[in-house]
Amino acid sequence: MFRTIRDIQFKGKRALVRVDFNVPLDKAMNITDDTRMRAAVPTLKHIIGQGGRLVIMSHLGRPKGGPDPKYSLKPLVKHLSELLGKHVAFANDCIGDEASKLARGLKDGEVLMLENLRFHAEEEKNDPAFSKALASLGEIYVSDAFGTAHRAHASTAGVADILPAFAGFLMEKEITYLNKVTQSPERPMVAIMGGAKVSDKILVIENLLTKVDALLIGGGMAFTFLKAQGKQIGKSLCEADKLDIAVKILETGRKLGKNILLPVDVVVAAEIKEGVAVKTVTADAIPADQLGLDIGPLTVAAFNAELKKAKTVLWNGPMGVFETKPFDAGTRAIAETMATLKAVTVVGGGDSVAAIEQMGAAEKVSHVSTGGGACLEYLEGKTLPGIEIFSRDIKNMVGGA
Repeated sequence: MFRTIRDIQFKGKRALVRVDFNVPLDKAMNITDDTRMRAAVPTLKHIIGQGGRLVIMSHLGRPKGGPDPKYSLKPLVKHLSELLGKHVAFANDCIGDEASKLARGLKDGEVLMLENLRFHAEEEKNDPAFSKALASLGEIYVSDAFGTAHRAHASTAGVADILPAFAGFLMEKEITYLNKVTQSPERPMVAIMGGAKVSDKILVIENLLTKVDALLIGGGMAFTFLKAQGKQIGKSLCEADKLDIAVKILETGRKLGKNILLPVDVVVAAEIKEGVAVKTVTADAIPADQLGLDIGPLTVAAFNAELKKAKTVLWNGPMGVFETKPFDAGTRAIAETMATLKAVTVVGGGDSVAAIEQMGAAEKVSHVSTGGGACLEYLEGKTLPGIEIFSRDIKNMVGGA
C-alpha cells in the first residue's frame, strides 16, 4: 500500500506540493491549455480546505543555464488564483530568503507558488543541498506530478529523503489504475499497442505479454512485425534492426497461449498528405511504392471483436497517422469502441492521449494517464523513483506523521 493525502491532516502545517504545471504558453505568455493545472486542483483544494499552508512547486519547459523569463511560472499565478478561488502569492525563486520568508509567513489556507524549479541545475541533478533547501519550505511533502515520477530529481525524490511523502489525488488515481492493468486485471485483459516504433515499446510489450489475454498491434510498429513474418510492406515504416525482436515477441506470445493480432488490411498512400489518393489493401501485399498509414476496416472489426469481450483494456499508441486525415479513421474507430466498453479502460502515452482527447472520448474511459514517459516506464514494470517514496518508513523523518 502507499500513503495518500487522505492519511494525514494538514491544518496548520506547511505542505510542499510538487505539481506538473508544465503547460503550453503562447508568445504573449497566455496559457493555451490548462488541463494539467485543472488536474491538480482537487488536491490543492483539499489541503487548503483543511487549513493547510500550501507551497506549490513545478517546472516549466527546459530552461538552460539559469533563469529565463519565457519559462517563468509567474504568468500562471492569476489563472491559478481563479481556479482555487483564492489569492496566490509568488516567490521569485524556489529557494532562498524570499521563498523561505513567504513560506514561513503563510497562514492557514494561504497559498504560495515558487518560481521554476529548473532555473537551478541542481534540481535535475537531485542535489542533496538543493533538496534540503526545498524541504525547509514545508513540513509535509505531497506529489501530484505523475508525469515526472520517473525522474529522480530533487523535487520528485530528493525532498522525500527529508520530509514524509504523500500522494495527491491525481497521483493516487494514476497508480491505482495502472496497478489495475499491470497487477490485478479483471479478465479477459486486452492491450492495444500502437505508435511508430517497436523500439519505444519493446519493454512494455515484453512485460505485458505475461499479463494480457490478447495483444492487438497497430500503428507504424505493426509493419516491423509484418515484415518479420515475411510480408511485403512497401515503403512502410520498418525498424530493420528490430525484426529479430519482433519474431521473438510473436514466438513468446504463441508459447504463452496469447492471442496476438496484427493488421489484416491497411490504408496506404504514396505520401502523408491530406487529400492524397488512398486505397485499402491486404496487409501482406502493400505495393512497393506505397506507405501503410492506418489500419483498415477488417482490422478494425477484428480488434473491436476482441475489445468487446474484454473486462480490462489498456491502450497505448495510435493506430495510424491520426494527425492527418483520412489516416485518423482507425484510431477514431478504436476510440469510439473504447468509449462504449463496460470494462476498466486505461489510455496511456502521449500520442494515444492526444488522439482520444481529439476524438472527444477522453471523458468516456476509466482513466487517461497524464504521464507519457512515466506511464511507459510503469508499464515496463520499472519502479519509479517518484512513486516508491510513498511506501517508505517515515517515523524518523523530519516532520514525520
